[in-house]
Amino acid sequence: MVAAVDISSIISLYLFPQFLPQTGLTGLFLLFASINFGLWITWLLLIYPFFFSPFRNFPRPSTGHYPLIGHGYVLFSRPPGNYYLKFITEIPNDGIIHFRTFFHTDRLLLADPRALADVLVHKSYDFEKPLWVRSFLRQFLGDGLLMTEGDEHKFQRKHIMPAFSFRHVKELYPIFWKKAIELTQGIAAEMHENPEHVVEVNHWANKVTMDIIGLAGLGRDIHALKNSDDELIKNYEEILEPTTEKGLYFVLHVLFPQRLLKALPWRINERVQVTTSNLKTICRQFVREKKQRMKTEGEDQIDILSILIKSNDFSDESLVDQLLTFLAAGHETTSSALTWTTHLLSLHPEIQRRLRDEIRSHIPSAPSILNANVDISGLLESLPYLNAICNESLRLYPTIPVSSRIAIRPTSISGHYIPKGTMAFVVPWAINRSPHLWGPTAAEFRPERWIDPETGHANNTGGAASNYSLLTFLHGPRSCIGEKFARAELRALVAVFCGTFEMEMADPDEVVQPAGTITIKPRNGMRLRLRTAGDW
Repeated sequence: MVAAVDISSIISLYLFPQFLPQTGLTGLFLLFASINFGLWITWLLLIYPFFFSPFRNFPRPSTGHYPLIGHGYVLFSRPPGNYYLKFITEIPNDGIIHFRTFFHTDRLLLADPRALADVLVHKSYDFEKPLWVRSFLRQFLGDGLLMTEGDEHKFQRKHIMPAFSFRHVKELYPIFWKKAIELTQGIAAEMHENPEHVVEVNHWANKVTMDIIGLAGLGRDIHALKNSDDELIKNYEEILEPTTEKGLYFVLHVLFPQRLLKALPWRINERVQVTTSNLKTICRQFVREKKQRMKTEGEDQIDILSILIKSNDFSDESLVDQLLTFLAAGHETTSSALTWTTHLLSLHPEIQRRLRDEIRSHIPSAPSILNANVDISGLLESLPYLNAICNESLRLYPTIPVSSRIAIRPTSISGHYIPKGTMAFVVPWAINRSPHLWGPTAAEFRPERWIDPETGHANNTGGAASNYSLLTFLHGPRSCIGEKFARAELRALVAVFCGTFEMEMADPDEVVQPAGTITIKPRNGMRLRLRTAGDW
């Protein structure tokens, strides 16, 4: 002990005399602290990763690694998922790629169907959304289906599933078609006032999908297409519009506790509180109105909220949480998909013309099939090129490009031991574009991959060997419950939009940048120049 004190005194007196108090005890403490810190860094950087980590033999990126942050920058790269695609494409692997982020925290990237099947299906309840992700999203979505885990999630999914059955979605096609016509009428009116005929399509896509989820989800026409100041649209666009400030807000939620961020004098904290409060107030009003209408108009209604109320399985606050989820996820998924589909069609005029020919050859006019007792669902689902284009757009631009899961107990992936607390990334952007799964044309817009060359009929695989090659809606118990709804809605919107308008980019030289925090949207909107494609 005496020797140690003497050594610490020497350090204090001769090495750092201007900083350290001239006491042996303080010097001893700082010496021990320095030694412990050095040992911890040595363990963290040089010993644990190479000799003790269960992932030490996994393939990993050989370049781009920085001290302490590792490959942490990939978590915030844009477009979301692009670095993961680079990893999957360039790093030889057997389904799992290992990389480290801040302070050498282990992360796993799932790269093949076997690993994805374990996390999403076979052992799905061994994994949950990370707590910080749930805390962040809960501000906007409440405790609805997307936010719950374990038994509560099983209960909610079981009792919500009937609202999204194939039969029920089939009954909603006339709503989708009618609103698609209203969309084109609203856009045509804007074009009449604008000699350039340039339209920001993403804003209109938000409006029409909000109207659709209003009717199909609540049994209530929100009239967002006709109301330029619609409160719901304003609140959701404020939340979802990709900006640098929102990106930073999201990043800081990864790094710091939410309570700390809320204490900062930051305007975005105030705006999040205002917008989320507005949305909850609107949803509470919707629930009250729906219950009252069901008393006076009867319970024989097909909208999702009516089905949930009739089940008697949800309290009013739980119904509010489910509405927050359906309004956000229900309109944002298809809004994004429609926006990106119009972009892809604008870049490929030959594909656009072929689609318009198919639509017009089977449908004499958009309004006619509403009054002719036509099976709209059967008609649209039978058009191979329409379905191929929708599938290809959903493949290239998944609404949620990156998702993550954390192991809540020791488990395994592809036969490899996975300790509790390990985070695994499921990246639809990377899997959907992986050349190992989709071939050398994986990054290209090729609707033909979804059509059987021998029969000319649509296929459900796109030529990929596994259904886990397409992750836009995920798979298993945590897959998107509204997949059939979203696909049906997109078919109707794309058919009416392309049947009505010819489209091209307003600026042919513009390189559209995918951006956003949770969902993927064009950074500066989607400005298209439209022309009416003759009478229809």
